[in-house]
Amino acid sequence: MDDAVVSTQDIRKAFRSKRGDVEAVRGVNLSVQRGQVFGFVGPNGAGKTTTLRILTTLLMPDTGVATVAGFDVKTEAQKVRRHIGYVGQAGGADRSATGREDLILQGRLHGMSGSDAKERAAELVAALDLGEFIDRIVGTYSGGQHRRLDVAIGMMHRPVVLFLDEPTVGLDPQNRANLWDQIRQLRAGGTTIFLTTHYMDEADELSDRLAIIDHGVIVAEGTPRELKRDIAGDVITIGVGEHDLHAQKLMSLLKDMLFVRDVNEEPEQLRIYVDNGESALPPIFRLLEQEGLRLATITLSVPTLDDVFLRETGRSLRVEAATAR
Repeated sequence: MDDAVVSTQDIRKAFRSKRGDVEAVRGVNLSVQRGQVFGFVGPNGAGKTTTLRILTTLLMPDTGVATVAGFDVKTEAQKVRRHIGYVGQAGGADRSATGREDLILQGRLHGMSGSDAKERAAELVAALDLGEFIDRIVGTYSGGQHRRLDVAIGMMHRPVVLFLDEPTVGLDPQNRANLWDQIRQLRAGGTTIFLTTHYMDEADELSDRLAIIDHGVIVAEGTPRELKRDIAGDVITIGVGEHDLHAQKLMSLLKDMLFVRDVNEEPEQLRIYVDNGESALPPIFRLLEQEGLRLATITLSVPTLDDVFLRETGRSLRVEAATAR
């Protein structure tokens, strides 16, 4: 029996520009099961935000069908909104109020009585460990404290599904790890979470299932383990510096080696996919010596979700994110 709480069928969305229509979402099909953390991964401009806005009724799809919590986003938008929580990148807290006041206000806006709103706020303060700062003015909060309050505001009315849009952007490692813990606790409590991110490690760590979107199209979907298993073997990364001819020659030679599954080129490095990295290293070193080729660095690792993205798109999401900054 399908227990999908979020479902899309061939949704499409285009925007007009001076150069003509730009199709931001091109036939996206998704199914998110109740109680999952579903990761939605892709670079800036891939269609993540447009899809998220469609699912949260902030945009209407041009074609296709999307349902959230059993309601159609086109014809039952008000019902969808009553059953979801949405935490955008900008947040929604009033910076001049205390965190507790923001929570209670959110509850009252959703029709709770004053006493019920205070009780629910107290539950979330305990669940998300907000007690140390909840009665301070929000404008004094750190980035991590602010994001945890944003999540609590999104959870105030007990939504069926919580949408988190890039929740850890700008957070330091400690606050990022803390927010990850809060997301895990929400999942353990039965909350369905739709998480957009361009951090592959975040998607790997938190997602029960994920989809990778690029240029408005889903290029891969599955559990993190399934997607990495499709690559299998090991990854050898060779730093080649800025010498393009050097890299091209080495890439050509490596592709001719029987134990090499694939080779991908990135700025100043090559990624080599092999079945067994330890047995592959010696012949690679011999090749380099025979050809008189020098390398800057060499590392051996297991495949990551960034390797999945690289295989599906021909470029690294990690490099894309660094370039965007």
